[in-house]
Amino acid sequence: MAEASCRSWYEGDALLEAYHDTEWCKVTHDDQALFEWLCLEGASVGLSWKTILHKRSNYCKAFHDFDIDACAKMTDEELESLLSNSGLIRHRKKIFSIRQNAQAVQAIQESYGSFDAYLWQFTKGQIMDHKWEQLSDIPTVSDLSQQLSKDMKKRGMVFVGPVITYSFLQAIGVVNDHLISCPYR
Repeated sequence: MAEASCRSWYEGDALLEAYHDTEWCKVTHDDQALFEWLCLEGASVGLSWKTILHKRSNYCKAFHDFDIDACAKMTDEELESLLSNSGLIRHRKKIFSIRQNAQAVQAIQESYGSFDAYLWQFTKGQIMDHKWEQLSDIPTVSDLSQQLSKDMKKRGMVFVGPVITYSFLQAIGVVNDHLISCPYR
């Protein structure tokens, strides 16, 4: 039964299954990995996570493996050229948001020492470990995601609404929303 619940999460897609089993809700403290998840979650606005995950390698190539400093220095010409890359979501604001968010992350690193320190201060370093019994129990937004979203927007970030921010918090392990019956909990 537990396995069936998990399987419905990733719809029989091998890439989604691997993501669920090895990355989703797993704690990471690496700023570059945190930035990658922020960018990918931002790209997913209005789309399925499956779509983004299947384009992930293209995003890594296009955006210097999400090196924050390299992304912050990308020129308008570089970003414009990515609008013709069929391996990406060719949405101008989403493409340009990666540079904008990289610059905001640089400012956060300057103030907090790391993007990681900034993010974890919202929970005082504690994982929000939920104990959901079924997929329908998992929320799409929380007080924490609303607070983080508001603060990120104040710092100049875009594509960081409360729903996307909640998904981001799951992706980086600040929130653990694996079902209590999930073997990957």
